[in-house]
Amino acid sequence: MTLRLQLHDYRLTTAEILYRLPDHPVLLQTYIWQDLDIAPAYPELRRFLDFWTRSIEGRLHSVRVAQQGLIAAPAIRHAGTCLTLH
Repeated sequence: MTLRLQLHDYRLTTAEILYRLPDHPVLLQTYIWQDLDIAPAYPELRRFLDFWTRSIEGRLHSVRVAQQGLIAAPAIRHAGTCLTLH
């Protein structure tokens, strides 16, 4: 399932959600959400945020999104030092 989604351009998406505490609206709390999603529409994140606004009392303040592809070319680095042990 995961590989199939990745081949359809879904990427690991992380959202930092800041929301106001229901009892203390001047205080902000952080929630981290992570799932496979596709940019720029972010259908999974939008579905979660819709659920949040319908079902959770904490009012949303802001959402920051970062995305990383899971399938990528391997990175090659050369060793800076070579040691020989006897």
